[in-house]
Amino acid sequence: MKWKLTRRFLGSVVTIVVIVGIVNTILLLCLIFYPNFGTEEVSAENFSRTFSQYVELQDNKPMVNEEGLEKLQDKKAWIQFLNNKGEQVAAFYTPQNLQTMYSPVEIVQMYKYKEIDAETTVFVGEAHNFSYFVGVKEQKIGRYVITYDYGKGFKNFNILLLLFLIVDIIIALVIGFLFGKRLTSPLNLLIEGIQQLRERRFKKMSIPKGVYEDVFRNMNELSVKLDQYEKERDHLDQMREEWISNVSHDMKTPLASIHGYAELIKDGATDLTPQELHEYTSIINRQSIYMKDLLDDLNLTMRLRNQQLPLQFEDVNIVGFIREMTIELLNDSSFGDRQVEFEANVDKAMHKVDKKLLKRAILNFIYNALVHNDENVVVNIQIDNIYLQGGQEQHSSSISTASEFHTQITIADNGRGIPSKDIEQVFERYYRGTNTTSTHGTGLGMAIARDIILAHNGKIDLTSVENKGTNITILL
Repeated sequence: MKWKLTRRFLGSVVTIVVIVGIVNTILLLCLIFYPNFGTEEVSAENFSRTFSQYVELQDNKPMVNEEGLEKLQDKKAWIQFLNNKGEQVAAFYTPQNLQTMYSPVEIVQMYKYKEIDAETTVFVGEAHNFSYFVGVKEQKIGRYVITYDYGKGFKNFNILLLLFLIVDIIIALVIGFLFGKRLTSPLNLLIEGIQQLRERRFKKMSIPKGVYEDVFRNMNELSVKLDQYEKERDHLDQMREEWISNVSHDMKTPLASIHGYAELIKDGATDLTPQELHEYTSIINRQSIYMKDLLDDLNLTMRLRNQQLPLQFEDVNIVGFIREMTIELLNDSSFGDRQVEFEANVDKAMHKVDKKLLKRAILNFIYNALVHNDENVVVNIQIDNIYLQGGQEQHSSSISTASEFHTQITIADNGRGIPSKDIEQVFERYYRGTNTTSTHGTGLGMAIARDIILAHNGKIDLTSVENKGTNITILL
């Protein structure tokens, strides 16, 4: 393909040069041999040949009328009349040293060459059976006599033309090759770039200056777009594979339990007591609910982590929102007698949040503090408006230090705390602390809560001291 483009370009250049050479040759020949091309020399000769119209006979002698004399003066010319013997019979404005008797050879010499002086060209004419010389004194006018052999001249002309054509073709090949290589090199790069795209290798090309600049820029933009689409497709494929793997892994235990108790019921239906039958069916029902919750939670965490869940943002006053949440929690019969304190050091804090998801995240943190500790645990929920700058109010490196106002939500308890070796795993899927006795839930609550906060462009930090309590700090 590379040499094909170069050959086509060279062929075009050579064709143009040959056509231009032929046209120039034709024009040159026309300029040389066209008889009526307007030059001063042709005009002077025509003047001399047609001067007979100003000549009259008086007493059998040629005379120039008044108009003719004016014409001679305008042309700075003179005229000399000769009879058939070469003798002068009349003259007007002739120089003093001009001879008055000519032989036939001298007449020819007078016409062919500048015999008078270097500035005077002599022309010949005839009027009333008299010959005449017209001398025009003008440096710009000249006559050149060329003697040539037609056969040899055409032969030399053909050789010269062939030489010109060969030289033109060689020049065209050299120049065409140099420019063709320069012009086709970007095309070769484009072809290589297209081949890379076909092979799914998305690499930016350097953009050359010139006519191909926009083409290369568009190629680079196309490469970037295709690279993005390829990464998105790989990401979706990875998500799908991870989803299938997680579902198949997480469903094995509850399915095995359901299958086992279903087999017991099937094989010993007549031998089971009503109490045993109720127990087994309750386990099957509980495991099926667990599978449903697990599937919902797994779907939610996958979509949150891969930013595939559209959030329904609305303006919410965080202070009132969490206050209502706390009241609702205390009205729940399961936690009505627990010690949950709410403290707001700011009257109002407006944020665009997804109320449903944010409520789930904060309630998860509160539930963990209540469920995984003793009944006498005290949970404190506090809201502040802080200004972070250069580390001020910074409790952990995971919290942003940008110079701006934040709403800080703190959920603290005085419970068992988390061992230091377990803190880094708190937000991992299926994590249950070593000091946790409850097995309620799917094990995805903390991971989902962390992902919800991150989906709101927030920051979360967890600190804990064993046997003293745990602090969870959220910045919005």
